Amino acid sequence: MFFENLINRGSLPALVSTAAFTEERHRMIAENVANIGVPGYKTRQLDVKAFQSALGRALDRRGSDPRNPFVLEGNRQVRTNERGGLVVTPTQRPVENLLFHDGTNLSIERQMSDLAENAMMHELTNTLLRKKYDGLHKAIRGRS
Repeated sequence: MFFENLINRGSLPALVSTAAFTEERHRMIAENVANIGVPGYKTRQLDVKAFQSALGRALDRRGSDPRNPFVLEGNRQVRTNERGGLVVTPTQRPVENLLFHDGTNLSIERQMSDLAENAMMHELTNTLLRKKYDGLHKAIRGRS
């Protein structure tokens, strides 16, 4: 119970959820790029703004009490399962005024831009997580 309260404090649950989201988003972008030559393929997306809104609401509901559960309320793309893990469901990206001759809506430039943005968010999240866990490790060992 003590360790559970310790790791559920502050921003740790939000950082863990963000790392899981960026990992799934990276997987989805890679799938989009892998299907670039498939006629009729429609790109999929995970809406970063919708995830960030759900994350903010979950943090507000939980408040500063680590005994309150950290739960991302379900929307079409993001929710928390019964074990507290993140579940994502990509949706089809709407056509952006362009449908290619083979019936796809895949823009490699857009995918590479999304990939770069996602990689930066993932790296930042992992850096913050590493610092949090390093701080916990030092506190447990009793060193500063």
